[in-house]
Amino acid sequence: MNLEKSLRAANRKLLIPYVTGGVTANWTDYLTAYAQAGADAIEIGLPFSDPMIDGSTVQRASDVALERGTTVAKILAEVSTLDIGVPLAAMTYYNLVQRTSPDAFCRALAEAGVGGLIVPDVPLEEAAELEAAAKDNGVDLVLLAAPSTPPARLAEIAARSRGFIYAVSVMGITGERAALADTAGRLAADLKAATDRPVVLGIGISTAEHAVEASRHADGVVIGSSLMRRVLDGATPDEVRDWLATVRTALDQEFAHSLLA
Repeated sequence: MNLEKSLRAANRKLLIPYVTGGVTANWTDYLTAYAQAGADAIEIGLPFSDPMIDGSTVQRASDVALERGTTVAKILAEVSTLDIGVPLAAMTYYNLVQRTSPDAFCRALAEAGVGGLIVPDVPLEEAAELEAAAKDNGVDLVLLAAPSTPPARLAEIAARSRGFIYAVSVMGITGERAALADTAGRLAADLKAATDRPVVLGIGISTAEHAVEASRHADGVVIGSSLMRRVLDGATPDEVRDWLATVRTALDQEFAHSLLA
């Protein structure tokens, strides 16, 4: 399923939940639960032993998955059997991409039905090979922008990103936070002024209230650590679905209100 085409057609504020692949024996049930809750796309983390931007919760989820013997090949094999009705995007680090080659990696994603790829540790100056491989295999390479990104570089990221632009709400690692950073709104506004491609805010979006606030500036949100904390604490797919559905409802209500304003 084409990631960007699907997100552009959503006609609502976007909700993109995250799950670490292989974190539980029934981890794919969480994908189904996310879709039932109203996800517009789903981000699947490919476990890595030395993540750069993942906070303690997602790191713990990766450790649990790796201890279970999870591999990229196993995750993609499981994903390839699914048809949940929303596009999937893989989040990983370049070390895993390079183990084969960017082309082979992107081809494996495409064959498994994964339409997007997020690789936060690839500098823009070194992304050309991965960009070409993703394009050749029909995978949208999603680029990240941070509050510290200079305007000229921000414009280049906006032009080169595919699928959506991942706006990092705050400088730092992933994790739950008490409040949405002030930098989030400014970054989203700057990106939306540079492109009509969807701009999605992530990192620190921990509650329905955070999601609503972020959606006033951006086209949608990524929610990761708050979901993974629930999974690690033993929440069932149905319980996670019910919580995520409250976020979906809050976003939809805010969107409807904005149309009437």
